[in-house]
Amino acid sequence: MQESTHIQRKQVAASGSVLAVVAIGVAALAATPTLLPVLRIVSGLLVFAIALVLISIRRRRGNWSRPAPIEDLPDAGGVGDPVDNETPIEIVGVERRAALKIVGFGALGAVPVMTGLKLMDQLVADVVTGKSGLAATRALSLQDQASESAALTRGGRIRQWTMIVDLRGCDGCQSQGTAPQCTTSCIEGHFAPEPMEWIEVYEAELQGGGTQFIPTPCQQCEDPPCVKVCPVGATFSTPEGTVLIDQGRCIGCRICMAACPYDRRFFAWGSPPVPPEALLADYHPDHQTPSIRGTVMKCDFCPDMVRAGTLPFCIQACPNDAIYYGDLEEDIATNGRAIVKASRFISDNNGYRLKEHLGTEPRVFYIPGHGENVGRDPHTEGRMGTEWPWVERAEGSESWNR
Repeated sequence: MQESTHIQRKQVAASGSVLAVVAIGVAALAATPTLLPVLRIVSGLLVFAIALVLISIRRRRGNWSRPAPIEDLPDAGGVGDPVDNETPIEIVGVERRAALKIVGFGALGAVPVMTGLKLMDQLVADVVTGKSGLAATRALSLQDQASESAALTRGGRIRQWTMIVDLRGCDGCQSQGTAPQCTTSCIEGHFAPEPMEWIEVYEAELQGGGTQFIPTPCQQCEDPPCVKVCPVGATFSTPEGTVLIDQGRCIGCRICMAACPYDRRFFAWGSPPVPPEALLADYHPDHQTPSIRGTVMKCDFCPDMVRAGTLPFCIQACPNDAIYYGDLEEDIATNGRAIVKASRFISDNNGYRLKEHLGTEPRVFYIPGHGENVGRDPHTEGRMGTEWPWVERAEGSESWNR
């Protein structure tokens, strides 16, 4: 029996040494800055699983080093009789099912645990950014800043931003003879690379014939599918109700793009154009400037501008005052000229939200119409194409097709 136990201890020690060498190699791979972020995360999870196995081995070796009580020893029968109930040798000190559970926890359970606990947030930052210390926690601190900088009402309640688009005043800027000014101003204000249109003006058919124009920013859902599927928490909801993206944490998996039912997310496939003035900007999820290759971008609802007392670019540029921005908490909205009671304005004019049946609870409301308030004939179709000035102004920039 002693000889069998000695053999088991030697086999486990050898297995533990092999696993330790493997763990060191995988850890070095995970720390490689040139490795794809997804592979670094997988490597980190593998190290985590191996560490659990090594801990189990150490505990098993500790149990063998202590003599068992007499009452726990198997009945050996007569002196010299063979022992029939000898404990079988276990692989690397744990049973196969227990080992599979440990590995399964490492692969499936580690991400929620690490992203859910503040204590583990630093580890996520290290893996995602490939950095350490203050540089690694920059992405995390930016999200904290976005959450803590929420605007408050006079009564101390957090403002809840909303947008109302009055389609009765939208003619796709046909009357101006230009591309939609809401889109153009957004592109110029955020240095959005081609072909990104954070607020895109769609032309949709009316049931009785003719068309209508529908400006479509990010819908800022209260129950956003994109937030639920992001594996690293790069997209998040703020206390103000806006949904933002932190490119410093985004790994470019594009799962959020597939989850968005409104097609309002964009991926930077190439080196985005960076005009000289964009280099003066200090990046923040509130305004996403300058853009970063290999990350997802979208309309951010311009909360930083509104907190500073300025309406978003799209609302300022609309020549027909068709877009309102407001606060659901105080139930007001404005287009820069008039102030309305938001709930009354929506109800009195049969307001609706896009794809309400999905239950995402968008914060962008629409008043039905086809530009009739500005004299548009619904049978006058077409609009000017969107233009991006950055390719000509930024040397070395690229554009691509969606």
